[in-house]
Amino acid sequence: MSINDDPGVESQNSEAEAATKQLVFNAAERLFALHGFQNVSVRDITAEAGVNLASVNYHFGSKDALLFEIFRRRTTELNRERAKMLHEANDRNGGKPPVREILAALFTPPLRWLNPENDRRISLQFLIRARSEGTAEIRDVLATDVSHLKRFADALIASRPDLAPEEVYWRLHFVLGMIHQNRFMELDRLHVLSDGLTREGDVDALLRRMITFAAGGFEAA
Repeated sequence: MSINDDPGVESQNSEAEAATKQLVFNAAERLFALHGFQNVSVRDITAEAGVNLASVNYHFGSKDALLFEIFRRRTTELNRERAKMLHEANDRNGGKPPVREILAALFTPPLRWLNPENDRRISLQFLIRARSEGTAEIRDVLATDVSHLKRFADALIASRPDLAPEEVYWRLHFVLGMIHQNRFMELDRLHVLSDGLTREGDVDALLRRMITFAAGGFEAA
């Protein structure tokens, strides 16, 4: 049996490749989040990761494919957290959670990721960049994939049966604007506007304010 037939060696090679792929993924996410998609080259990524220049193409196919893989994985993780919270709210309320609990499930995961002490912060910053700087494939997903939002729309319609569904969809659209507006540059601008009264690091307070404001919109006649 040659060394290439040794299952132990094959396992080690597989683990080494997986580790290299993760190094590339992490380096790319951080660089894209901090500097923008167009300002980061394949050479920048591999230098940051400390791997061979060919690693991006070998593991992901291209820079754009790497971008999409980061976007796909992080949005999946974020929406999984939201779905879990909404499921728990359904269980607590016999399948019909109140508006505030639905909104909490929608808002809480990204706000937790925003926390300066959370290592997910860089992932959220990447997703914020993706909304404005993403590839055509990312933009297409953002424009057409609404499966993760459908469960929230259905829950809100059930919670406000007195409102026309059209009205609920519009109000959900406005609420989503609140989430997307909480970009880092916008928070910096608010800090200047308020003469330092607002603190982005107080995530719990920000979450309470967002839920209160959004719930007011849904609870209005």
